[in-house]
Amino acid sequence: MHDAPSLTNADCATRNAPRVRTKRRPILELWLLRLLVPLNGQRGAIGDSGFRDSSLAERLGMARWCDCYEPHEIRKVRSELRQMHAAAEGAAGSFEVPARLRSNIARLARLVGLDDVDCRILEFTTTLHNERVLDDAADHLGTLNSARVIAALAVILGIAVPDVRRALDARGMLAGSGLISLERRGTGMLRCKLGLLSERFADVVEYCETDPVELLRDAFSPALPGHLTIADFAHLQRPLSVLMPYLRKALSCRRAGVNILLHGLPGTGKTQLVKALAAELRAPLYEVASEDSDGDPVSGNRRLRSLRAAQCTLRHGNAFLLFDETQDVFGVDEAQEAAVDDHKAWLNRTLEHNPVPTFWLTNSIGSIDAAFLRRFDMVIECAVPPRPQRLRIIGDLCAGLLDEASMSRLADCDDLPPAITARAASVVRFVGGELGPISANDAVLSLVEHSLRACGHATPVVSADAAQVLPHDISLLNADADLAALTRGIQQSGRARLCLYGPPGTGKTAWAQCLARSIGRRLILRRASDLLSRYVGDSEKRIASAFQHAEAEGAVLLIDEVDSFLRDRGTVSHGWEVTLVNEMLTRMESHDGVFIATTNATERLDPAAMRRFDLKISFGYLRGGQILELTARLLEQAGMNSDHSSIETQLRTLPDLAVGDFASVARRHRLTPLRCAQDVVDALRNEARLQRRTRACPIGFTAAA
Repeated sequence: MHDAPSLTNADCATRNAPRVRTKRRPILELWLLRLLVPLNGQRGAIGDSGFRDSSLAERLGMARWCDCYEPHEIRKVRSELRQMHAAAEGAAGSFEVPARLRSNIARLARLVGLDDVDCRILEFTTTLHNERVLDDAADHLGTLNSARVIAALAVILGIAVPDVRRALDARGMLAGSGLISLERRGTGMLRCKLGLLSERFADVVEYCETDPVELLRDAFSPALPGHLTIADFAHLQRPLSVLMPYLRKALSCRRAGVNILLHGLPGTGKTQLVKALAAELRAPLYEVASEDSDGDPVSGNRRLRSLRAAQCTLRHGNAFLLFDETQDVFGVDEAQEAAVDDHKAWLNRTLEHNPVPTFWLTNSIGSIDAAFLRRFDMVIECAVPPRPQRLRIIGDLCAGLLDEASMSRLADCDDLPPAITARAASVVRFVGGELGPISANDAVLSLVEHSLRACGHATPVVSADAAQVLPHDISLLNADADLAALTRGIQQSGRARLCLYGPPGTGKTAWAQCLARSIGRRLILRRASDLLSRYVGDSEKRIASAFQHAEAEGAVLLIDEVDSFLRDRGTVSHGWEVTLVNEMLTRMESHDGVFIATTNATERLDPAAMRRFDLKISFGYLRGGQILELTARLLEQAGMNSDHSSIETQLRTLPDLAVGDFASVARRHRLTPLRCAQDVVDALRNEARLQRRTRACPIGFTAAA
């Protein structure tokens, strides 16, 4: 131990000198003195050498007591504190918080419905978050549980304990509005136990004279206008025909507990739908903040407090609330699920009694508890709009940027959500005339394709040709059914489940396209690569989505290589393969439309699948007359003499020719022109030879493998 230094005459003179204060705030000094004296914070604030915290000592005008070592000096410090406290208590009735803080909180009180006790607690908590000296002084109380926090506030503010407890109750206006939250779990320092809506709120409410709603901007703010209208959501006509009158009446009657859950893949227009509804119903829309004033994301707990503030503030107006990223509060992982458990009762009450109609948006409802789901008035899935709607939206967003062919090409992308188109168009419009060598049309297409690829979706593809590589008609297809009569039957009934099988290139897909055109429907083509996923359960979801999408658009659904999904369940070795077959069979049986499956290997199909098809149609190789007709057309297209009599004998001896072989030769002619009819025969013979070799030596894994 070192001996304490002796006091000099100069030191003694300093002790007895008049106190020098910083700018006085009597109410702040009163709170500091109550922390130190009746709450006994002085035990931590004053040590063997006087005040440990020079800022606290200076604020109280006791800076001269920061370095004192004699016991009698320490006693004098404590005695002077008691005297100062007594004097402050005597004048406490005249002390007020700063005028700006008082007026801002008075505005909030009128808006939210706070009483005097609520206002005094909010004034103190705001100052606690803004004033470092008050925060440091409160730390000398040590860690507190919620009961000790209430007791401390009662002393600091001169309010009865039951009144403080009532004000901080979860059902009180302070907590109900989200302005203050009392952390009831565990222990902590006073500032940590009393949470505010946001740090920006503490700063603005004390130092800025502003509109009360502006004080809550960190909690919620007016939503920006949307770029879509209700007309762009015609594919949701059935649920909207109920939702719109429901919302209109709910606003007029001020119905409580109105909650709408919108779910769907990112970019499908959930937010735009809410904005369109608000515009159509002429109601202001406010969005609960998902980030703070610095642009950083906020926690689910903070967002719930923001929701409370918005509900309390807007409850007297005809407004809507938008809560995006709902998984923040309904939980998607263990940490979030724990947070949901803490607020489950409050969330349930909110979903039953919230005064402001609220839209809840999420990309997936898989993580939402059924106890929450059943409390929503309506649950609506926002899917990618059908092609007519996509074409309309693309036309509106990309007017002046895309030509009609490109718009049609984009509209053919079944996975293209409006958000990707809107973003691409926005970027290209912003760049304007500085695009360089690339055209606006190509720039939009490129941006959309890259975005789709990044999201794991198929990109827009150019068809083989607007007029096809080699035109053909039904008479040139060698099927074991009357295709013309079948087309008429499907047009009358509107439903069919067909299995088209046969060797590659025999025209199965081509006829499906002809059928769709003949009955005035769009063809949706899905291949194995579009539907199979490496993630368990995802393939089934993609299959379900394909059928749902076709039904929504009234389109013909064609699934190529269907043997990938309908393998004989007696031969598979994995459980997921059985599940895949079951899903496919269920969707086939319940599909209310035209479904076509194509395969090159019927022997692999599950017997139950074969029974579910209305017709199984075999497509075979071309017959002699068909070969001659297609050859004549090919020669004419190539600009040669269409008289094929000189090669007719050779053509009739060519085995296993399909329509696809003629298309291949036509494409070859474009690259390396054929000179004469004999060149055509040789090219067809080569195609047939390659086909026989491929069938003899199949590429890849066989069914047995």
